[in-house]
Amino acid sequence: MKRRDLEAFEQVYRLFDRPVYTLALRLLGNETEAYDLLQDSFLKLFEQVSQYRSEAPFWSWLRRIVVNTALMRLRGRRPMDELDSLMLDHLSDSGPDPVDSVSAQDLKRALGQLPALSRAVLWLYHVEGYTHEEIADAFERTVSFSKSQVARASARLRTLLNQEDEQWNPASIPA
Repeated sequence: MKRRDLEAFEQVYRLFDRPVYTLALRLLGNETEAYDLLQDSFLKLFEQVSQYRSEAPFWSWLRRIVVNTALMRLRGRRPMDELDSLMLDHLSDSGPDPVDSVSAQDLKRALGQLPALSRAVLWLYHVEGYTHEEIADAFERTVSFSKSQVARASARLRTLLNQEDEQWNPASIPA
């Protein structure tokens, strides 16, 4: 390896280690696993750097590496027959979006209580802007799998956020 290549890689690492770690933490929900994913992702980046096409933004390409690496980890966590048993529930979306009325800290705490798979699918769908088809492809599952995960995770998140609202609502404290 050339010294210049190593210096360039080090510069890329310094520029992107924080966003990669943050994304990894959001997807996996565990600091140790997020750090491991950070390292694995940069290793893959280094191995695949020749595949980068400058037409696309670099962060988009790197983010795809991070997400794919995280999905491989998440796939290995659960038996596939358990994933197959998840069915699409038609949950009503009543009331305002809980994200609109909660603090970032409450949202982070509630997201941390979701199962890793649900949290990852929810994050990919709502934050990263993946379609159900893209999520299904990434997990090698059906579109119904993605829709089910988003619906269930959204409902669970809404419940968790409503519980936190009730716990911290001064009106609910007896006088």
